[in-house]
Amino acid sequence: MTRVLNDPVDFADQAVDGLVDVYARYLTRTYGGVIRSGSTRPGKVAVVVGGGSGHYPAFAGWVGPGLADAAVVGNIFSSPSTQQILSVARAVHDGAGVLLSYGNYAGDVLNFSLAEERLRAEGIPAVSIAVTDDVSSASLDERSRRRGVAGDLVVFKIAGAAAEAGLDLAEVAELAERANAATFSFGVAFAGCTLPGERRPLFTVPAGQMGVGLGVHGEPGVAEEPVEPAADLAARLVDRLLAERPASAQNRVAVLLNGLGATKYEELFLLWNDVRRLLQRAGLEIVQPEVGELITSLDMAGVSLTLTWLDAQLEDHWTAPADTPALRRGGGIATRPRTPRAETGPEQARRDSAGPTSRALAGRLVGCLESVAARLHESESDLGALDAIAGDGDHGRGMTTGCDAALAAARQAVESGAGLTGALAAAGDAWADKAGGTSGALWGNGLHAAALALDESSLEATGPGSVPVARQAVASVAAARDLVQTFGKAQRRDKTLLDALIPFVEELERRVDDGDSLAGAWSAAAAAAVEEAEATAALSPRIGRSRVLAERSKGHPDPGATSLALVLSEAGRHLA
Repeated sequence: MTRVLNDPVDFADQAVDGLVDVYARYLTRTYGGVIRSGSTRPGKVAVVVGGGSGHYPAFAGWVGPGLADAAVVGNIFSSPSTQQILSVARAVHDGAGVLLSYGNYAGDVLNFSLAEERLRAEGIPAVSIAVTDDVSSASLDERSRRRGVAGDLVVFKIAGAAAEAGLDLAEVAELAERANAATFSFGVAFAGCTLPGERRPLFTVPAGQMGVGLGVHGEPGVAEEPVEPAADLAARLVDRLLAERPASAQNRVAVLLNGLGATKYEELFLLWNDVRRLLQRAGLEIVQPEVGELITSLDMAGVSLTLTWLDAQLEDHWTAPADTPALRRGGGIATRPRTPRAETGPEQARRDSAGPTSRALAGRLVGCLESVAARLHESESDLGALDAIAGDGDHGRGMTTGCDAALAAARQAVESGAGLTGALAAAGDAWADKAGGTSGALWGNGLHAAALALDESSLEATGPGSVPVARQAVASVAAARDLVQTFGKAQRRDKTLLDALIPFVEELERRVDDGDSLAGAWSAAAAAAVEEAEATAALSPRIGRSRVLAERSKGHPDPGATSLALVLSEAGRHLA
């Protein structure tokens, strides 16, 4: 467990502050993460990596010449928000475009994809690449569903070296994609990790057992097996990865033997002896191996093995010089001081078009968020326990953190004169910024999309209790649904929050079309959402981490659908 902390809510931010102070020659703090203190030639492709905290040296420890230009840093095991990614990318863009790269987790995919889209809309060329190296999370036929684990380092390193060498954005992206396709990882866990401020680990492993196929966000393995001697464990790891050797692969490999946080260097060096012998017996030549804590999971006890099948070009970039807090190799790379740029924090709420009706509705939104926040705090532990069945157990904390931030932002927006659109957009951006993770990304960006669908002039022309305003409510929640479907890449019956959101929108629209008041229509639609959320207990998850642990999920409702139905019900009570 984490014993050195102040407020658990501030743990990640304070840790990054300390990291930047210690490594000031490499790192500069910026809104959303860290950027290089120095830069190289003008016109270089900017490589921006990122993900949640709790994985050091990933991701901030990999910022420096020869590797990443910046890292976007989310909360513990949580994706950074779209706003944070945009801010960091803008800070390091130098005219040649931005490569965004991250592990393949739903929240990261959503936020980085949205950031990529918005960067392009601003005229900044951008490409995003999700790393998919974890062989335990999906079959080879479903490679796009695999998670990114320790293989992140190989992909980021090759992309960073290619950018440092002067390749253009298309060439850097092609090399990163090729590295990703050639990278495979597999791991085991001996004990779970504990979130800062918590007393119980996210999962436990029975005495004498190990979780096979762990995840780096504190997820348990997909199976449990007896703990093995190092030679047998090495054979398990190596054999599983050699089974997926690409048909065109050569015999030269980059190798990472990674400790997850509580398996220390002496154990890893001991295990390396057996790993090396097995790889050499298979006729492989090992190129510049890395053994140590490369991507951790707080205090998880476990190990993972990564193989990247190298061609000549990939090898050149894997072995190229790099100088970062956590990875240093080869000769130095000349740098120059970075010219400071203005930070771009969360977008300011739109206030100029807000009339008295819109401002009154914004005040009601604050009251609604107060009620919802209180209800979520009452349910936090229950939601966390439900999430821990087939996930990492942080859903309750994520929902309360996100809603608290949304409430504070909405209050500030209202005090500044914002109307409903501005207050709702501010709430969404704050939710995504502070909650992180998949649910934080979906809620934050969904609320932002709902805000943008509102028509301020119509609100003023018709009044808060009118049928047109009720229809605006339908359009607003439909916009949120559409964003979640498009960027969350889920459908109904995938066992996600969409199983509650889709029927809610359908019932709300039907009731409003039939002439019901907004309050009456909302309450009826919320009841439908509750019913459908409970019905997800009969479903098997088809997307995300819980898909891998489908058997554990059966018989239990989806946490995201459950919390959504809870929020919608509480909002309905407030409307009534």
